[in-house]
Amino acid sequence: MEYRKLGNTDLELSTITYGAFAIGGTMWGGNEQKDSIASVKASIEYGVTTLDTAPFYGFGLSETLIGQAIQGYDRSKIQLLSKFGLVWDGSNQGKGDYFFDAEEAGKKMPIYKYASKANVIKEVEESLKRLQTDYIDLLQIHWPDSTTPIAETMEALELLLQQGKIRTAGVSNYSVDQVKEARNTLNIASNQVGYSMLNRGIEQDLVPYALENNLGLIVYSPMERGLLTGKYFTDGRLKENDHRNGYFQQFDLKKVEAFLHTLQPIAEAKGATLAQLVLRWTSLQPAITLVLAGARNAEQAITNAKAMEIHLSAEEVNFITTQLARI
Repeated sequence: MEYRKLGNTDLELSTITYGAFAIGGTMWGGNEQKDSIASVKASIEYGVTTLDTAPFYGFGLSETLIGQAIQGYDRSKIQLLSKFGLVWDGSNQGKGDYFFDAEEAGKKMPIYKYASKANVIKEVEESLKRLQTDYIDLLQIHWPDSTTPIAETMEALELLLQQGKIRTAGVSNYSVDQVKEARNTLNIASNQVGYSMLNRGIEQDLVPYALENNLGLIVYSPMERGLLTGKYFTDGRLKENDHRNGYFQQFDLKKVEAFLHTLQPIAEAKGATLAQLVLRWTSLQPAITLVLAGARNAEQAITNAKAMEIHLSAEEVNFITTQLARI
């Protein structure tokens, strides 16, 4: 495994980072908790020491499972990344930005983006209990909240830093302008954003800014929620309540399938899966610090970790990038 420093901090994190959205179950057709815990443990054993979760993932379940899975390990050698700012239990009393309706136990649950100072403090205390720890290595706002001044949110993070409840602070899904505004109050370390072979919009502005200003970039959905593994094209059956049934429709699936066929010979020559090739390519892109990869069981977790063992030459990276232009 390769480890990288995050932005302007001394925090060293595993380049492949365990993404814990799916193990929450919500929006992913449920989960098997024993398999989820096994996937976390397998990740750690294979060098993936950095685990990224959030209260919203499974409405607390993801953090709870992470907290259970890390028991018995040296906490100082594991980095916990979590978030705040998506509220579902009505504790915001109608404040914040309405985001969307999630479904839980057959009922629609309104989700709000809410990042007031009081709510940040409240959520962190809840996360610490679920994670069974007394500090979070990197705390990130989950989505921008237009109803709360960015400075107020950053002041809450600054207080948590002073209290030792978090080691460093970052943001998620922020534009360059929002990052700049946040840094007027607090020198945040990172921005977590969506990025993949099929979603490269950040290369236009955020990547150049990150390179010039020592901002770590943590990218999620590098495999587009499983689409770039190729499995969807050989076994496209998803559970009815799996959000990917609609999510995949934004892409030209015929072109994506054709692109994956061009990658197959490279993967086979290296004894790798398409998923591993996709993860490795992503890790080699400019300014990308960490690449999130989810896993539902130990086998998938080990496969993700081993992606960093693949060597891709500059010529191979450029070939893949050229093929992407055809999608």
